[in-house]
Amino acid sequence: MRKLNHLAQVTENFAGWGIPFPTILTPFVSGVEFFGGAMLILGLFTRIPAAMLAVVMVVAIKSAKWGDVDSLETLLGFEEAAYFAGFMWLAIAGPGAASLDRLLVNASGHPKAST
Repeated sequence: MRKLNHLAQVTENFAGWGIPFPTILTPFVSGVEFFGGAMLILGLFTRIPAAMLAVVMVVAIKSAKWGDVDSLETLLGFEEAAYFAGFMWLAIAGPGAASLDRLLVNASGHPKAST
């Protein structure tokens, strides 16, 4: 939410990190983080926002943290790396039993076949 409320400052940061088209990408990334995070909390269309957020984490590491990387240990120590791993897991594994995705599938009358 902080990024959405301070778009001018975040746009300056994006420009300083060399991210192209900061005036377009700042609101886009802020929206992905806010609405994608909300969708993940609810378990709604889980794989889509998880994949989008994983890409955001890769870009964050490459643009804002890459200069600090001197070893694999340093790279894996970034919180963005942990978020990336979590988002990738959600993008691959999908939603759990306590998700709106599961509720919608079950309500449609086509429950997912157990494998």
